[in-house]
Amino acid sequence: MKFHFIGIGGIGISAIAKYLQKDGHTISGSDIKETSITNSLSKNGINISIPHSEDAITDQDYVIYSAAIKCDNPEINRAKKLGLNLLSRKEFLPILLKNKKVYSVCGAHGKSTTSAILSSILDHSDSLVGAELKLYQSNMRYKKSDILVFEADESDGSFLKSNPYCSVVTNCEPEHMEYYNYDEELFYNHYKKFLELSKIRVINAEDSFLSSLDIEAIKLYPSVDIKNIEYTLIDDEPFTRFELKNLGFFEVWGFGYHIAIDASLAILASLNEIGLKEIKVKIKSYNGIKKRFDIIKKSKNSILIDDYAHHPTEIEATLKSIKQYANLKNIDNVTSIWQPHKYSRTINNIEHFQTCFQGSNKLIILPVWAAGENKVDINFKKKFNSYDLTFADRVAPSNNGLDIIKNNKIINCIDDGVIVGFGAGDITHQLRGYQN
Repeated sequence: MKFHFIGIGGIGISAIAKYLQKDGHTISGSDIKETSITNSLSKNGINISIPHSEDAITDQDYVIYSAAIKCDNPEINRAKKLGLNLLSRKEFLPILLKNKKVYSVCGAHGKSTTSAILSSILDHSDSLVGAELKLYQSNMRYKKSDILVFEADESDGSFLKSNPYCSVVTNCEPEHMEYYNYDEELFYNHYKKFLELSKIRVINAEDSFLSSLDIEAIKLYPSVDIKNIEYTLIDDEPFTRFELKNLGFFEVWGFGYHIAIDASLAILASLNEIGLKEIKVKIKSYNGIKKRFDIIKKSKNSILIDDYAHHPTEIEATLKSIKQYANLKNIDNVTSIWQPHKYSRTINNIEHFQTCFQGSNKLIILPVWAAGENKVDINFKKKFNSYDLTFADRVAPSNNGLDIIKNNKIINCIDDGVIVGFGAGDITHQLRGYQN
């Protein structure tokens, strides 16, 4: 069949496009501009149109568009005019996943890591994850399996369309509330329905909402079930070792209590498919995902880390891991670089953002990555005056460390300690020194 994806450069929709190509279908796609993702897709034989153009729509069997695409898009209008099967990504998921035994993972925080660890353990499964696993250098794995590990998305309610055989929920902290009309009851009801759709449920039972549900589930109580946590460096790579319930010890790539939680949920879910001894071996193959505690450069005096965290809870958790890593490396200086993601998220969580960078010796704030939102004035200087604060337009790697740039001039160079960049915008490209 022929599939066309509008907005194919998105991390989630690109995974679906690659998956269908591996399944033998003909794929095309379009986006507003070239990115590393669209360039990679093009190199792998997918016909990419930049920018969107009605000429990209011909005789495709399905035209699928991402949540970021507006209704006046010329390709959408052309598909309607030709009477083609036009579906949002959300609407297409039941077709994609209908014949699969889906291990569907969702939650406000940790779903990518949990999905990635679960995919590493169930290495015979297909997987679609919203991040690139270093294990197989992709956000997709095709094994022609009836089992599929899927990172589900609560931001647009599409997790309800993921046909969950096993639902794994890391936590239910309110997020993306604009989709839910800022109605917490509506938000939580979506999670409840997601769990009710599943035959097997694995939950973090210390989450305040999940703990209130009277529902049959495999329940993880982290403060009780996870014991004897140790952090260590193996070949200079970070690892967390912990004991889970009565199942013995496990060792997983990464640092932090949150890593132990994510790994524990993945372990409990995978017990439905394979044995404990096999799990303990296969979990060691997990070696992280890009943009999560992603160590991208080491020099004599500094270590540069890229992290996708863009919510204050995520930033707090990562900074705790950074401090543990720094202590083992005998480093006492941590610089945080923050690119706020969306004005709405920043404003809705501003008080938590004000405290989540504690433990940083310096804080550098970049312009807000608007993600299509209209600009809103936020007095960052006043709200973050308790930090050793610098405002910059962008950053760029140099031979000595990381250059801090404002008005096209280098105003500083951070060349010592652990330097960590936080954000879901283009900060990942700035840290690596290439254009999106």
